[in-house]
Amino acid sequence: MTYIVNEKCINCKYTDCVEVCPVDCFYEGENMLVIHPDECIDCGVCEPECPPEAIMPDTESAAEKWITLNAEYAKIWPNITHKISALPNADQLQEESDKYDRYFSILPGDGN
Repeated sequence: MTYIVNEKCINCKYTDCVEVCPVDCFYEGENMLVIHPDECIDCGVCEPECPPEAIMPDTESAAEKWITLNAEYAKIWPNITHKISALPNADQLQEESDKYDRYFSILPGDGN
């Protein structure tokens, strides 16, 4: 088992989860984060830290689509190890639906 980030992170990109991760397994895209499945130690400390509840175990049925996306982009996006500011409209957008189809970006973030 590992944890994954789902579409609730898109256009929010809170990094409270990054701050508590003991193994630095988060990677940063332009408008979301992903978890590297081979680096995650399944400790679960990140899950309750995510304001929009965008982190879930890969064993949940809703995680299926996101398992592949997290694995793919964790290989090409930069590692992020420190908390940064959320995106400007994060609070307003965290409850929005269908964010993947409307907003997902393949571009990398800055990392740190």
